[in-house]
Amino acid sequence: MTDLICYQTLPLWNSATLPLVWQQPWRTKPGSWAQPKLYKGTLDLALLTEQGEVVETLTLTAASKPPRLAPQQLHRVLAFSPDVECQLALYCKPEDYYHRRYQLTPTHSEVVEAAKIIPPGRVLDLGCGNGRNVLYLQQKGFQVEGWDRNSDSLNNLQQIIDTEELEGIRLKQCDLNQVTIEKQYDFMLSTVVMMFLQPETIPGLIAQMQKSTAPGGHNLIVAAMSTPDYPCPMPFPFTFSRSELLGYYDGWDILKYNENPGALHKTDAQGNRIKLRFATLLARKPV
Repeated sequence: MTDLICYQTLPLWNSATLPLVWQQPWRTKPGSWAQPKLYKGTLDLALLTEQGEVVETLTLTAASKPPRLAPQQLHRVLAFSPDVECQLALYCKPEDYYHRRYQLTPTHSEVVEAAKIIPPGRVLDLGCGNGRNVLYLQQKGFQVEGWDRNSDSLNNLQQIIDTEELEGIRLKQCDLNQVTIEKQYDFMLSTVVMMFLQPETIPGLIAQMQKSTAPGGHNLIVAAMSTPDYPCPMPFPFTFSRSELLGYYDGWDILKYNENPGALHKTDAQGNRIKLRFATLLARKPV
């Protein structure tokens, strides 16, 4: 894969500091590619089957093109020269970069999918939290605004923005129950947020989103539901009922709408993720 991003480079190792764990069968996490780089000496790296059998041995030198090992590829260091100096870099897909590097919740899958068909433009994330979607959309070339009421979340996000020296992101602390959206945006989104708002807020907020979306622009909403087959067990102030969200978008081009079961990150007393239905809508405003 050519679009991978390095999210971590481990310290430089020599023959005395090469980790023992790497000299035994070892694999990267799902979604993480490993790339060893030799600066001096030689190192023999074995690719293994699940039973630990060697299927290929790579002899690496400073002149070698660094191999990139697929996620969970079992491997181990077989041998190395006394003068070896090497380093291991870890790579991931762009949408996983801030999750891997800063331990943020992964970019919402619906945002990743939407960004494949929505051209970069001005975007507003209502309820941006720690910024998982804001950061990804900036990465994809959008000019992003992120609004949230939680100052700690916004401060953490601003630290990442400053560390990464990112441009094109503006943050605002506000209560979504009381906001006025004054600008025009090409893409407006709210993922797993509306269930935390007061019920009387929802009609007006969606109306503002629609009014502030430029012709041909897009709205993406993902929010919890409560239905007879999946009654919501959480004390959310608001949940959508069957077809309720879809009813707000009469006259828009509906690119996606479903009410599929999903799971919160929050777990129940038995440690299982709490399941409920989510209303998911991606719609385009008529030109």
